[in-house]
Amino acid sequence: MASRNWSTLWLLLVLSGVAALPANAQSFRVQCPPSTITHPAANNDNEPAYTAATYTGTQTYSSSGAGHANGAIKCQQISGGDGYATMGDGTQTYMFSFGPLSGIVNIENGGAGTVSPSTFNSVYTGPRLQPGDPATSLNNGDPFTYNGAIGLMGDPDVSVSNPGTTATATSTVAGGIVDTVTIVNPGTGYSGPATVTFDPPTCTPGPACQGALGNVIITNNRVSDIDITFAGEGYTTAPGVHISAPATGCTLGSLAACVTGHVDPRQVMDVGVMNGNIPAPLMAIDEDDEFFLTLTNVGMIMRPDLFEQHTVHFHGYPNASTFYDGVPDASVAINIGGSFTYYYLAPDAGTYFWHCHITPPEHLQMGMVGQIYVRPRQNRVPTGTSLYTALQTQELDLRTKCDSTTDILCSNPLPTGGSTVNAATRAATGNYAYNDGDGSTYYDVEYPIQIHGFDPNFHFVGMTFNPEAFADMKDKYFLLNGRSYPDTVTPGAMQTQSADGASHFSQPLPAIINIPAGKKALLRISDLDVTEFQTLASLGIPMKVIALNAKLLRDQAGNNLYYNTNSITLGGGESLDVILDTSVLKSDGTAYKSGEVYYLYTPNLDHLSNDAENFGGLMTEIHIL
Repeated sequence: MASRNWSTLWLLLVLSGVAALPANAQSFRVQCPPSTITHPAANNDNEPAYTAATYTGTQTYSSSGAGHANGAIKCQQISGGDGYATMGDGTQTYMFSFGPLSGIVNIENGGAGTVSPSTFNSVYTGPRLQPGDPATSLNNGDPFTYNGAIGLMGDPDVSVSNPGTTATATSTVAGGIVDTVTIVNPGTGYSGPATVTFDPPTCTPGPACQGALGNVIITNNRVSDIDITFAGEGYTTAPGVHISAPATGCTLGSLAACVTGHVDPRQVMDVGVMNGNIPAPLMAIDEDDEFFLTLTNVGMIMRPDLFEQHTVHFHGYPNASTFYDGVPDASVAINIGGSFTYYYLAPDAGTYFWHCHITPPEHLQMGMVGQIYVRPRQNRVPTGTSLYTALQTQELDLRTKCDSTTDILCSNPLPTGGSTVNAATRAATGNYAYNDGDGSTYYDVEYPIQIHGFDPNFHFVGMTFNPEAFADMKDKYFLLNGRSYPDTVTPGAMQTQSADGASHFSQPLPAIINIPAGKKALLRISDLDVTEFQTLASLGIPMKVIALNAKLLRDQAGNNLYYNTNSITLGGGESLDVILDTSVLKSDGTAYKSGEVYYLYTPNLDHLSNDAENFGGLMTEIHIL
């Protein structure tokens, strides 16, 4: 029941003339279109076969698909905030960090959080999400299987065919004005604004004869109250009360038609706060994909004095527009409580990394850094097709043309020797790291290996409101995929209970390498450290280095410059693509056998430690299956 409130009536009338704000205003939004001008097909979930050049200069963009990129659409949402990680000696370390807000199950299982539009745009209908990582804290112990965007909900401004039932109400009159309104039937399906009108009084129109006004209050998709903002004048009988039908809401049965990027901020905050990962969520796309990446800044609950903006900068990635580059001087930065969707049309294949570009030395050291890799078109060449011919076809594509006779920066020239020498065809299984034209970058399994270092003193100071001493920053924990040995070989996601009392998958990505006997493994190695050069050695299985900083090791004449080594050294911001081949014989002439164990580790002995403990650090195991 609602009654007159004359003490606030004058204020409401004044404010109504100052501003009109929508009742459903919110700052968190996501974008994942199922189709675009570049990918106009109705379904862009899957990678199409690559059989011809995408754009040759004679085609035009049209609904027929001519001239469009021959890829798919991929989407991902991440949170920018803070969290904790567990070091190899059990120490919990505070982080500024990015966490997953989509693809959470994939990330929990050690994969990338990048998903297709149909997966991203699905709406979660399971048990209510509790604060913390839903994969670890879902109530009733139910398994969490949702990979879509957290908090995604129906757009309250989109009409659907079954909106629900209309609410009804009655009124009473006292002294010529509307005194009370009583809700008779609250109705159903009210997920957006509604209006109320009152019958006019039965009197001669004039200053003493005015109809009543009111606002509709909605709770849990039902009308719960009518707030009388003007009680009217001249009423001798109770007027009829008319509440608008819920014609602009979405119902569970029609959510697919309503999803336009609206999210429930409560769910985003419940999941995103203290849910940081180290390294940041993994991203994986394919050449010609359109990638929509939404960054939502949920703030840092452990440092409420900081109003930190965050961005995403793809380090070394050939971005076409500075607007999406993440350097705040030339693009945008995302404030606390806001979201921004970055857009990329995936270009050259390779292994890259990404990080926050707000005060980079601090935010990188504190953990806001991760890996992204781009798979080559050659993976989508039909089985049995000549790889040399396929690469020749790709060089007709003007968007990514690579002509080594005119372009000294050509990243994948045709291999020397022509099609007669290079007779390799697309294998029925496995993939390729680059568009090589000769099959030389073939692999069976792949593993992202991200090197990082932590200074616990710097992190402690970062949590305790003191200015950080950048000049004294020195790593004491050395990490592979956010873990020190022996945690590197612990299967599955590692959990950490954070200051919010909830468990989070702080380090979801193991570093153990499993290779079936006689197969090849691709290691995508990135150095994400900001203070140290890092060295990794492999004894027993030589490392074939095929690419440096996302560029195939091939000269402009087409000669492969791959090399075998037992040790590689990287500076911060560098990447190497390395193949471990167990299909060849070992140095003693014997074959690699199931059950054998080898080690990938650093020969820098001071990096084989967990702070004061004289073991751990940069080491993991290679298991032959």
